[in-house]
Amino acid sequence: MSSGAGAADVTATILSVTESYGLPHTEVDVIYTSISVSCHRGTEAPPITAVRVVRQRSLDYTRLAAVEHLVRHLGPIEDAHAQLEDITNAKHPYPRWVATAAWGGMAAAVAFLVGGGWELAITAAIVTALIDRVGRILNRRALPFFFQQLVGGALATGAALTVFATGLLPNVRPSLLVAVGIVVLLSGLALVSTVQDAISGYNVTAAGRTVETVLLSAGLIAGVAIAIRTAVHFGLDIKLSDPLPALISAVPMQFAAGAATSAFFALACYARPRALVAAAISGAIGTASYGLVTSFGLDALLGSAVAAAITGFGGATMTRRLRIPTLVVVQAGVVPLLPGWTTYRGLFQLTAEGDPAGVNTLVFASGIALALAGGVVFGEYLAQPVRTGLGRLERKFAGPRMSGPLKPTKRRLE
Repeated sequence: MSSGAGAADVTATILSVTESYGLPHTEVDVIYTSISVSCHRGTEAPPITAVRVVRQRSLDYTRLAAVEHLVRHLGPIEDAHAQLEDITNAKHPYPRWVATAAWGGMAAAVAFLVGGGWELAITAAIVTALIDRVGRILNRRALPFFFQQLVGGALATGAALTVFATGLLPNVRPSLLVAVGIVVLLSGLALVSTVQDAISGYNVTAAGRTVETVLLSAGLIAGVAIAIRTAVHFGLDIKLSDPLPALISAVPMQFAAGAATSAFFALACYARPRALVAAAISGAIGTASYGLVTSFGLDALLGSAVAAAITGFGGATMTRRLRIPTLVVVQAGVVPLLPGWTTYRGLFQLTAEGDPAGVNTLVFASGIALALAGGVVFGEYLAQPVRTGLGRLERKFAGPRMSGPLKPTKRRLE
């Protein structure tokens, strides 16, 4: 749950473990901040109930994959408990500077994806690495994530406006630099899990995730808006650049940029090498699908939904055989399609131009984000009949699965 898995995945995983150890009459209640498990022991003995609280959240896909592997290969309870302790207390598989470099690499890849050159890519990588290090410092001081997002948005926009005001890099479009920063900051939000919980019927958890996502997005929007408004107040003559082209025209570069964006995102979330390869393939498929469907006349909203559905379908059918959590691949696959530039355009219209049409642009950006998340979940749902090994436990629970085992261990463990 702390690594971003949906409530349906958490519930199915717990029931898989309890059934494997001979506790068939178990009730599980999962909400966004706590998990309750109660074992019914008949009419004579009272039930036994355990509660766990989700105190912190961090994207560590290696830990998520390790837990999934443990549940698939359960052994004696003492050994399983020791392995779980090792997973919980283990350090990240990569040093922290690797994650910072990965965020910078992701920003550079997004810069190429939106048609920028080497100057934009290098500048975006440096600014993003700076934002990550500043966020790390603020996180150590226990600053709420809302203010961390606000600072990140302000830094990304402030850096772009500084480049524009000084004229040091005339070939760098400030709007694209801000858009890249917004994509990076939006990528950490649990959009896919939020929609998955809502569709699966876990409304309380979906509501909690929605509030958190909206609040963090509001912090990002506030940071960007404050920076733009400050620049206008001090008389900086900034103008919105021309509309962003539909990704890029060169197909090989589109594949490479999409693959690199998703792979760097997975690396920043501490995914293992095999998962990095799968994430890169998913990103290439997602960006290529988006470019293909938009070339047939679909707008950004429908194109995002179709491309995300293809990504979800491909990720679900590919990851089960590779023993990689589906969430890792599909989350990384839709990152290149996040509406960073559309969000910036709406904020610019509202703050710098005073144009009420900016509200419509922001609503459209929100629609693209929801279309991406909903398309991924729908694609995973379509992939269920295709995948092999659909067990009784998965069929019992309606809704798509992004993590955890498909069926309990075959033998009862003592």
